[in-house]
Amino acid sequence: MFAGRHANVTAVRRKNNEIIFYEVPRTSKPWIQKLKKIPLVRGVVAILESSAKGSQHLNFSMESYAEDELADTSTETESTTAKPAKKEEKSGWSLTMIVGVAVAGILSFAFGKIVFTLVPAIIEQLLFQHSFNNRVLHNLIEGVIKILFLLSYLYIISLTPLIKRLFQYHGAEHKVISAYEAGAELTVSNVQKFTRLHYRCGSSFIVFSVLVGVIVYSFFHWDSLWERIYLRLLLLPVVLGASYEALRFTNALRDLPVLRFLGYPGLWLQKLTTKEPTDDQVAVSIASFNRMLELDGQVSKP
Repeated sequence: MFAGRHANVTAVRRKNNEIIFYEVPRTSKPWIQKLKKIPLVRGVVAILESSAKGSQHLNFSMESYAEDELADTSTETESTTAKPAKKEEKSGWSLTMIVGVAVAGILSFAFGKIVFTLVPAIIEQLLFQHSFNNRVLHNLIEGVIKILFLLSYLYIISLTPLIKRLFQYHGAEHKVISAYEAGAELTVSNVQKFTRLHYRCGSSFIVFSVLVGVIVYSFFHWDSLWERIYLRLLLLPVVLGASYEALRFTNALRDLPVLRFLGYPGLWLQKLTTKEPTDDQVAVSIASFNRMLELDGQVSKP
C-alpha cells in the first residue's frame, strides 16, 4: 500500500499472477484538515485516519486472498458461475461497509494501544510498588517492561507464515520508497539493492510513544493502581500527539550526521516489523507505487 497526495493504492497479486489494485481518493473534511495543522492534535488525527484507511486496504487484500483460496477448493463449473458475482459485489462496496471497516480499524488500534499501555503499568505496580518511591524510576521500569512486551509480541507473531509475509511486503514498500527517493529506476533488481529500513516508518512511532510516555507520565503523581491507570488513559492522546511531533522532528534531522541517531530506535524496531522481500513481492510494490504516481499525476494535470 502506498499513500500519495491524491490517492491511496494497494496492489495484490492473485494466484493467476494478475496484479489488481484497490484505489481510494484521498479526501478529508475541511474540519479534519484544520485539525491536521494543530501541533499535538494533528498526530492523533493522523493516527486514527491511517488506522481507518489501512483497515480498508487490508480488508481488500484479505478478500482477494480468500477468493483465491475458495477458487482452489471449488469445481471448475462453480468458479465460472461465481466469479462474476464476486467481482460485482467487490466493485459495489457500500458506504456502510466502508465506514464499518474504518470504525473496526480505529477500535482495533485503540484497543491494542490501551492494552500495551495499561498492562506494563499494572505489572510494574504489582512488582515494584513498595520497592522505592522514585516516580521517574517507576516510569522507566514501566517503559522497559513495555518495550520487552512489545518486542516479544512482534517476535512471536513474526514467526507465523501470514505475518512474516506481511512484514516482507512492508520491507518491499520501504525499498521502493528508498529507491525512488534516491532517483533510481524502479526495477526489481535496483529496488532490491536498497535497505528495508526507513526513517518515516510507523514502527518508529511505536518506539517514540514508549519513550515520550516515560517523560510525560513523570510529571504526574499517583497514589494507587487505579489512579495510575486513570492517568495513563487520560494522557494517552497527549502521548500519541507528542510522539507524532517527535517523529516529525527526527525525520527533519535525519540528514544531519550528529542528530540522525535520534531515529535509530525506530530503525532497530524495523528489524522485527520488516523482512527481506522476494522479487515477486518487490514487483507488486513497484506496481502499486507506479499506479499511485499515475493517479497523482492525473489529478495534478490542469
